Amino acid sequence: MQRCSICLIIFILRVFCPSLAALGQGVDVSASVSTHPAQFPHDSSKGKAPDASDVVMWLSPLQASGLKPVVSTHPPYRLMQKDKQFIPHLLIVPVGTNVEFPNADPFFHNVFSLFNGKRFDLGLYESGSTRSVRFDREGASYIFCNIHPEMGAVVLALSTPYYGTSGPDGTIVIHGVPPGGYRLNVWSERAKPIEPEDFPREIQIATTATNLGIIQMKATDSGRNNHKNKFGEAYRDLPAKPY
Repeated sequence: MQRCSICLIIFILRVFCPSLAALGQGVDVSASVSTHPAQFPHDSSKGKAPDASDVVMWLSPLQASGLKPVVSTHPPYRLMQKDKQFIPHLLIVPVGTNVEFPNADPFFHNVFSLFNGKRFDLGLYESGSTRSVRFDREGASYIFCNIHPEMGAVVLALSTPYYGTSGPDGTIVIHGVPPGGYRLNVWSERAKPIEPEDFPREIQIATTATNLGIIQMKATDSGRNNHKNKFGEAYRDLPAKPY
């Protein structure tokens, strides 16, 4: 009888007090990204709306919460080298994560990052081998190959589980956010906020789904194709070999 009474109380709370249920489950926090074109002399797409995908929005709790997020198991984080590309191009990981860099090409690679974020140089390593890097502080690390200038990727290390990435339509949804105070931030490799003073900023998340409105971004020149090699020099033309 006592067990039935407890079940009845839980049912009533879920049906008639959804805000209380949200305290335990968290709510959805959403936003829409609108990306405006940049004005570059070499830009052949003037007037066209830039791609609004791969804008990352995250919420960092302002203070420790008694509600612990659900921890899900995740396979090893990998940034694959295949067909002279990094796959995926953008990898988001928790701070303190080891990321594997397997070489699935039939030739050597030399993965390095000497820019913002984690600085490292994995040296030359052959097809079928793997090396790893621990990303131990928050921020974006720009990853390149010292042999192939067309290769580029980003590892974004975050100290919060509450983040989301926009799709081509610019929509971002972060699921399961407990109510409370947060610091809101956004990042994109290809754009920056039109009003940079708006980020980071503090916001309050209530017990119901929250829409943060439109985030206005302006396209930038990422410089991915203009980077130097690990020695700070321009890439040299490779001989006609299968690498």
